[in-house]
Parts: sequence; structure tokens; C-alpha cells
Amino acid sequence: PRATSGRIVFDDKDITDWQTAKIMREAVAIVPEGRRVFSRMTVEENLAMGGFFAERDQFQERIKWVYELFPRLHERRVQRAGTMSGGEQQMLAIGRALMSNPRLLLLDEPSLGLAPIIIQQIFDTIEQLREQGMTIFLVEQNANQALKLADRGYVLENGHVVLSDTGDALLANEAVRSAYLGG
Repeated sequence: PRATSGRIVFDDKDITDWQTAKIMREAVAIVPEGRRVFSRMTVEENLAMGGFFAERDQFQERIKWVYELFPRLHERRVQRAGTMSGGEQQMLAIGRALMSNPRLLLLDEPSLGLAPIIIQQIFDTIEQLREQGMTIFLVEQNANQALKLADRGYVLENGHVVLSDTGDALLANEAVRSAYLGG
């Protein structure tokens, strides 16, 4: 889908009308809602799709790094993605995006439909990526978890930003806690 209004600026460049491949080459990766792994391909084949533009030596470094972040993926590297649990598929979707070595990682509802223990693993990984200096744009239903990680948070109502502040400030804001965070 294309933007119907507004524009998208990344690294001082208007990328609104760019093709997906060009955006990927500019080091932007997305993990869409619903995981969307290639179900008939193995874990390793899925990861290779994410590292499509990488040189061979870079590819090997990246896949090693992804396996360090998600050891379960290494254990399942020859398994077809469609036979994995939802949590494992989400790890794979994130790992595939990371294979492109993004400067900006877009995560759309990474905890959706996952068991609490897997959600914690996913958020621990997001925090680890943040600590390594990766820029992450996170859209997340679990506002408490997201704001704990956020340098900056935004409250949207009907598609419009109604409040923005640091994650900590939004967590401490009584009105935000009451309206959006369950008290």
C-alpha cells in the first residue's frame, strides 16, 4: 500500500514513493504484524531472504549474530518455518529483518498473539538491539512494555498524535496511565 497523505522522511531523504528494494538498500527493515514468514522454506532459507543484499562474508557474520540473539532458530535451522510455533515464527521474522543489517527496524505488533514467556523474550531482544544502538520504531498493543523501552513515545487517537514525551514520562503521566495503561 502506498501513502495517501503526508510523507516519510528517513535520513533527510523523502522515501515516500520509493520502491521496497530501494528502501531495503537504505537499511530500513520491517517486521509486519502477523509474522509473515515463508512457511514452506526452512529457517535458514528465510534468513537468507533477509540477507539477500549482503556480501558472502557479511551474510555469515549476520546469520551468526541472529543465531546468537535467537538460539532457538539455530536449533531449528533446517525446519520449515510453517511448522514452528507462533513465537518461533516471530523470532524468525525479526531475525530475517535483522539480516539486512538495518539502521532502522520497524516492528509492527511483535507481541501479538504470543505467550507471555515468548513476549518477554521478544522484548528482551528488542532491548538488547536498542542497547547496541539500533533505531527501532515500535508499534505495540502492550503499551507498558513498549514505553519501558522507548526513548520517545506517542499516543495516537484516530490517527493523530495527541501526546508525545519520553517513555518514562508517559509511564508516569497519570492521565496516560488511567486512559491507556489500565490505571
